[in-house]
Amino acid sequence: MFDAELSAQITLTRSHTIGDLLRRTAARLPGKTAIIYQGLRQSYAELDETVNRMANALAERGVARGERVALLSHNNHAFVVAYFALARLGAVSVPVNFMLTADEVGYVLEHSGASGLIAEDALAGVAEQAIAQVGGRLTVRGVIIGDGSPPPPGWEPVTAWMAHQDASPPEVTVADEELTQLIYTSGTESRPKGAMLSSRSLIAQYVTCIVDGQMSADDIEVHSLPLYHCAQLHCFLTPGIYLGATNIVLPAADPAAILATIEAERATKLFCPPTVWIALLRHPDFGRRDLSSLRKGYYGASIMPVEVLREMGARLPDVRLFNFYGQTEMAPLATVLEPSDQVRKAGSAGRPALNVETRVVDEAGRPVAAGEVGEIVHRSPHAMLGYWNDPARTAEAFAGGWFHSGDLGILDDDGYLTVVDRKKDMIKSGGENVASREVEEVLYQHPAVAEAAVFGLPHPQWIEAVTAAVVLRDGATISADELIAHCRGKLAGFKVPKHVVVVERLPKNASGKLLKRELRNAVQAPWAAH
Repeated sequence: MFDAELSAQITLTRSHTIGDLLRRTAARLPGKTAIIYQGLRQSYAELDETVNRMANALAERGVARGERVALLSHNNHAFVVAYFALARLGAVSVPVNFMLTADEVGYVLEHSGASGLIAEDALAGVAEQAIAQVGGRLTVRGVIIGDGSPPPPGWEPVTAWMAHQDASPPEVTVADEELTQLIYTSGTESRPKGAMLSSRSLIAQYVTCIVDGQMSADDIEVHSLPLYHCAQLHCFLTPGIYLGATNIVLPAADPAAILATIEAERATKLFCPPTVWIALLRHPDFGRRDLSSLRKGYYGASIMPVEVLREMGARLPDVRLFNFYGQTEMAPLATVLEPSDQVRKAGSAGRPALNVETRVVDEAGRPVAAGEVGEIVHRSPHAMLGYWNDPARTAEAFAGGWFHSGDLGILDDDGYLTVVDRKKDMIKSGGENVASREVEEVLYQHPAVAEAAVFGLPHPQWIEAVTAAVVLRDGATISADELIAHCRGKLAGFKVPKHVVVVERLPKNASGKLLKRELRNAVQAPWAAH
């Protein structure tokens, strides 16, 4: 329709990518505080300039449009800068779980075809081993050093990149459907899959988060969960940057630090998975800190136990709660349970979010009736472009023109979704399906129980036996038989745990999600010895 030059001008004029968001907020709100990290405070104008400097430094080192650069770091200022700098160049960021072994990091580097790695100094040893696995072919190596000490041999300090002499915006035009981030899923499969996210996917999802999460430029938010994970990065930090909110980044989800930061910065907004909300409620500082500024609370990764929900309502009466449900492949938000529904629809994941259609379907892809269990599927611009270099799994995920979540759920007559379980986490005991969450809810009703996880273990008679691991509240004592008796009065016989173990802690990943596969491997069932 138009010649190449005019088409390029039109594309540039219409550009709306991750690399554009920060620049536009800086133009609107240059003097407003954008980010706080430890002793550093940067305005939007200062953060935008720092991003330009790093982008130009990376470009000098050969990082170009489409190149993959991995980020291996705990939360810090440099992680945020690198994420936006790569997007501004049209490069692809590959955030890596900092809890992975060198072999696992090496797999991500190899599978993604990364040409660069930005690593925190504390993880440099793991990074070196991972690089050695891929033949040392990475051409760009940046290290984030917290204390100003010299970089390890072969690494450049990221602080020097952020102080690059050229602060002008890179002249790169990026289409909104180009790959901008590759996030590796943390599922139970032998090897993680790389979910490909575009600016279109992410920005549509940001708009959904902002509208359904009732977010605003006045928010002061604490970001303590890992930024390598899509929940903290894409449901909260980047929407906050998009809006012009103030973002406080903490290195980790330490309950004492979270509570102290809310008080010191008068924070208004906080996201935590249920496991971290429970840790906050149990921390001795909870009753000593002034949390009166907090107005909005968000949870995800798993359903909030109803007893914990009631406790939060009593102890944080001014906090409006939202449940965000989704997954990496949906960038990640899919459904929302709003504050007005928290009690009325307790345990629900809510209704489809603004830019999402959701169904529950049978094995043939047909919608099931209200109240029946089926697989949760979605249609949405949030959805990923596919799995990196994996057409077979991509075809399976998008069968029938819907994204297949792998989660089992039920829609009620009002259209509210209840997530029953992951397909692979449903316990099949004696020919009956048992949803672990239902049993967990009953365990949480016992006053001695602080945390609970229910899973299946192989059984010679029942195929799988319902098994529970529980963490007790401080000072509480109770036997396994007493907990089983508590469940027997509230659940059908086939749902009652056949084995309960009391543990000091439940295994979780850095985003707070329970690792039930580790429990399955660690717990020895009494019947297994016979």
